[in-house]
Amino acid sequence: MSLKIRMARGGTKKRPHYSIVVADSHSPRDGRFIQKIGYHNPLLPKDHADRLKLDIDVAKEWLKKGATPSERVHRFLADAGVLQPLKKHSPQKMQPKKKAQERAAAAAKAAADAAEAAAATSAAPAAEGEAQA
Repeated sequence: MSLKIRMARGGTKKRPHYSIVVADSHSPRDGRFIQKIGYHNPLLPKDHADRLKLDIDVAKEWLKKGATPSERVHRFLADAGVLQPLKKHSPQKMQPKKKAQERAAAAAKAAADAAEAAAATSAAPAAEGEAQA
């Protein structure tokens, strides 16, 4: 049985609150769970004391037993100092792919060649003017 520490939605339409639960990964999001270990109320201000309540000791025990937290719960646990923060920013993914890099290099080379040609043509009339004087 693979365990997840995740959030189960409660509340009414447009007024959510979430219970942080330990559940089997195959059970529905708001369905059967093993243990409730906290809650999260996103409608409260970020500095409000009741916005997030999480039993850290119970969460640590479930992590030792092999439960994997969801992304949001992982962030909560990282803020509490239980886990290392996730690294989402990948500069490698942001770089253009191979063909786009080749096209950019070709365009840069063409621009450099055009600049050299323009400099050569502007220097040639200046040289003719000096020769006539």
